[in-house]
Amino acid sequence: MAHIITALILVPLAGALFVSMARPNYSRGIALGLNACTAILALTLWRAFDATAAGLQLTERHAWIPAIGAEYLVGVDGLSLLLVLLTSLIVPFAFLAQRSGRGFCALMLIMQSALYGTFTAQNFVLWFLFYEMSLIPAFLLIKIWGGENRDRAATKFFVYTFLGSVAMLLSFLGIYFAKGTFDFGTLAVLGKSGLLTGKLAWFAFAGIFLGLAVKVPLFPFHTWLPDAYETAPTGVSMVLTGVLSKMGVYGFVRLLLPLFPNQIKIIGPWLLALAVCSIIFASLAAWAQRDLKRMVAYLSINHLGYCMLGLFAITARSTSSLIDMHAAFLLRRFARTTARIAWNR
Repeated sequence: MAHIITALILVPLAGALFVSMARPNYSRGIALGLNACTAILALTLWRAFDATAAGLQLTERHAWIPAIGAEYLVGVDGLSLLLVLLTSLIVPFAFLAQRSGRGFCALMLIMQSALYGTFTAQNFVLWFLFYEMSLIPAFLLIKIWGGENRDRAATKFFVYTFLGSVAMLLSFLGIYFAKGTFDFGTLAVLGKSGLLTGKLAWFAFAGIFLGLAVKVPLFPFHTWLPDAYETAPTGVSMVLTGVLSKMGVYGFVRLLLPLFPNQIKIIGPWLLALAVCSIIFASLAAWAQRDLKRMVAYLSINHLGYCMLGLFAITARSTSSLIDMHAAFLLRRFARTTARIAWNR
């Protein structure tokens, strides 16, 4: 049990190398066999997890780059364990959804390894490495195996996620220079009393929020998603909607809420308004679609909007009157828009 999380991350990564050298006819079978191994490891991790205990469990900690505060630190709690199990469930079905060659299978396995790392890493440098590692295979899968307009969709996906990642990286560099650590647990403890102060706190908050809002995606940072879903191969679309989009929600829970509780309380009503906009406008856009994949893309934005609404509502309780005002305004707009669309139809 000591290295089960490391094994879970390395098995798909080593499998990608093995699949790339195998015969093309056997690549999908080998990838499915490797997914069976990772599923067994994920179930073993679940069996070893103590649901009655709080905090991280099954942690592994090793020195990596002490000069910049980077450690190999992985562990699971209840949230990350559920997402690891979800990844183990979704990816095999993505392989079964279509015929695939060596390159496709290898990139999917690399993305699977990166997802496991993202959901278990507890140090920002390690987490950011896995986070970016999951985006590169997704870009290549859309760019190479996508349908019509794949170049435009892949470029849009890359530009949005790259700009969001740069903003998040700059924010965490500012936090490191101020506090001297990248450890999520330590930063969460510091966040209770105010991680940063003044303008620096708001700049750091804005950078991390932007990077995660693009990844969710939260309105109005969602425009890359419909094009990516429509163009991506079916298996890739399954992983995008089933797992990759959850990385953004996970980032809000793991990073933004513990590190910046005061900032979220202050602008909570506006964040709730963005979440409600994601719910309403995405559902209306899905209603207007004729392409099934684009409809699923907008429905994905819609259900993620509900996730973000729940998260922001928890942290904005102290401003309930302003929340009620925003909610009433948005509901009125929703009723008017729905009536107008129904009348036109």
